Amino acid sequence: MIEDKDRKADPNWAWAVYEPDARRPWTGTLAAHLYRRAGFGANWQQLQQAVAEGPQATVSHLLAPGSDVEAFDRTYDGYEGGVGSVNGLRAWWLRRMIETPHPLQEKMTLFWHGHFATNGAALKQTRLMREHLQLLRRHALGSFAFLLQALARDPALLLWLGADANRKAAPNENFARPLMETFTLGPGHFSDDDVREAARAFAGWFVLRDRLRYLPREHDAGTKHILGQAGEFTGEDVIRIVLEQPATPRTLVRKLYRWFICETDEPGEDLTAPLAESLAADYSISAVVETILRSNLFFSSYAYRQRVKSPVEFAVGVIHALEGMVSTTQLGRDVAGLGQDLGHPPTVKGWPDGRYWIDSIMLTRRHNLAWALLQGGDPYGDKLDSWKVAQRHGYADAESAAQFLLELFLQDDLDPDVREMLRRNVREDAHTDSAAALDRLTYAAVTLPEYHLA
Repeated sequence: MIEDKDRKADPNWAWAVYEPDARRPWTGTLAAHLYRRAGFGANWQQLQQAVAEGPQATVSHLLAPGSDVEAFDRTYDGYEGGVGSVNGLRAWWLRRMIETPHPLQEKMTLFWHGHFATNGAALKQTRLMREHLQLLRRHALGSFAFLLQALARDPALLLWLGADANRKAAPNENFARPLMETFTLGPGHFSDDDVREAARAFAGWFVLRDRLRYLPREHDAGTKHILGQAGEFTGEDVIRIVLEQPATPRTLVRKLYRWFICETDEPGEDLTAPLAESLAADYSISAVVETILRSNLFFSSYAYRQRVKSPVEFAVGVIHALEGMVSTTQLGRDVAGLGQDLGHPPTVKGWPDGRYWIDSIMLTRRHNLAWALLQGGDPYGDKLDSWKVAQRHGYADAESAAQFLLELFLQDDLDPDVREMLRRNVREDAHTDSAAALDRLTYAAVTLPEYHLA
């Protein structure tokens, strides 16, 4: 672990590429940290490959995994067409998260799902939510400018916001306000007049029978005054204007910082300025994400376990590590019970995070879900098997398998007394039922405080 907390505020050090050395070695602990943040955790093969290849090659692979992504997408896009409800779509997405060869793309799709929080309960057709998620995924690591322009014409988002009818005589502010307040500028960087004028610029756009329609007679061709500029602006001009404002890249970078680096402390503007400047240049999402993932700060103790896993990260991480698959229809219901109902974010600002995920009630529910996944009975069956996974990777006795599982889930990064207690329990129980003893060990590992932190 890089012990440089005192240098975290120095942007020159923070965003420089991390180069392992004797003082700051590349380890399985850091590889697992990378996979937790840039995906949903790693299985054993991914961890071993990452340790062997080093941080920069691993980041490159996460950014561009290869041609197998195209085949995976073709398969899943074909299956997706048969999803008949938002709950079915939720199950489909969870399965995709577990199996994807491009975890960073899915992780960023989840990020944008929270940023452009669209609730499927407002939609009559699942198709609209499916197309919305496809749009987010298509641009997840692409251009934020293209993503924003596309979402300004997205029926699902407009219906959810109540912005599906915008008449010249009665401009609808329900898209213009969250566009400025939540999606781009942030509070304090625009006025009510800016919102009203922007709503005029979007006049003429309607969602009719779940399809976007433009009615020229409803367009307001008059001069608008928006964020210090004047002209006969259209909606596309509004998008251009908000992207030109310095507040927009600063707001986005702070959210990306919280997502990838740390949610326990707000970064200073000097620290995030280089990232904001990079984003403002061309709005390349992947360029900023790449800088973060390769950086000294990302691999520092300041970032390590400084985010609470969301319910999706927690559940998918357990399943992915054990190289199995379960009913994602049931999983979707259980994850929703933990507070993260995919396709149904609670407000236009998405889900809260941090401590919101781990109050006493939610922790109990997480523990119950972990046991349901691992105990071998209903509702998930015996799809996840800790003992078989350990044997698959060459750990043929219960004691070595126990150490393997602690390294898989926690990289053996836990208090020595806790480690010894867990291994002692396996030694005592394995003579009667090794499989059950190892399932109990896995349950104990994934319910420790350390495992709830990304």
